Amino acid sequence: MMGLPTALAPRNMTAMRWTAIFLSFSLPCMVSAQSLLDITFGTDSTLDVLTWNIERFPKNGTATVDSVARVIEALDADLIGIQEVRDTAICRQMVRSIPGYKVHMDDGWWSGGLAWVYKTSTVQIQSVYNILDTSPYWNAFPRSPLVVEFQFAGADWVAINNHYKCCGDGQLDPNDPGDEENRRMEANNLLKQYLLLNHSSDRLIVLGDLNDNLMDPFQHNVFRMFIADSSRYRFADHALAQGPNYYWSYPTWPSHLDHILISDELFSFFSDPSASALTVRVDDFLPNGWADYDQFLSDHRPVGLKIPFSPSIGSEQQEQEVNWLVPNPTSKDVEIDLSELPNSESVEIRVYDASGKCVLEERCPFTDRLRIELPEARGMYTVDLVSGDQRRTARVLKE
Repeated sequence: MMGLPTALAPRNMTAMRWTAIFLSFSLPCMVSAQSLLDITFGTDSTLDVLTWNIERFPKNGTATVDSVARVIEALDADLIGIQEVRDTAICRQMVRSIPGYKVHMDDGWWSGGLAWVYKTSTVQIQSVYNILDTSPYWNAFPRSPLVVEFQFAGADWVAINNHYKCCGDGQLDPNDPGDEENRRMEANNLLKQYLLLNHSSDRLIVLGDLNDNLMDPFQHNVFRMFIADSSRYRFADHALAQGPNYYWSYPTWPSHLDHILISDELFSFFSDPSASALTVRVDDFLPNGWADYDQFLSDHRPVGLKIPFSPSIGSEQQEQEVNWLVPNPTSKDVEIDLSELPNSESVEIRVYDASGKCVLEERCPFTDRLRIELPEARGMYTVDLVSGDQRRTARVLKE
């Protein structure tokens, strides 16, 4: 391993213990002795989630394995969505060497290099599975999204890991099925339909290397269906994309390509002063900065989400969602109970069918109870209502 920076020299993977090797280097306005183990991110009072493309892991052999493991341990995150795992066996070995962490991934080609790394003391995995993974979706999703359902702080959560099609010219051509931007927009359309149908009232986090810019003009913005639906979805990292390129996740271009989307069930938590979304500049902790990072770790920086979460608040929210649509299932229509919501001038109601298509849209004067008639077709419908600054979403089965 001659020629490697000291911070990247390999450790004994079988010993499962760390040796802190300190570096001396300059940062703006300060001089300090630091190493990869001095990186900080996770705390005991927040749910700490990261997305990290670790580029063709392990891109530079043992030095990469050792350094990525050190970063994961130092970050102390609860959940990390990883992309571009080329060698799953080495990745499993690496995670086993990190105290308190485990990994979920598939070993087959269909896994697309996606993995979930999680802290066993705070995250209890319920299930891990791929979605949109059959041939009709392959053009939009060259790597099938990897879902994890888990418990954290006594509440249920859903997170979806993605790695969209790369490249393109920045111009969206909706008439060309091979156009890279069009493929990413189609992936977003399909994913949104899936979310509306399956996770309309879940605490939801969608993350990954989404390979496009949030700040593109509307006509070329592949995320416009989420951006326009701001009462339901929000990109937690929007301020990063809008800000200076010092904080962007992909400095080589430069651009900000790695994103974290949250659902409205998390808006109140994300608005807390202690919540944040940030790019972790791991390269600041290496002697040759970005040159070392790009050579031995990745071409993407990790992007993280930190949100405080109180189990009692989550329980109260779940209680409010129970029994406000009756009967369920129904043979014709449903009654909506608004008695627990604060009064407002009006109520907006939208109903979506199983494909995500809006089949009913009404604005009604506020009253404690409303009745709506569902379409004739049987199946699962999603009812979404907005009253003032309050929102509720639930599914109802039409028999």
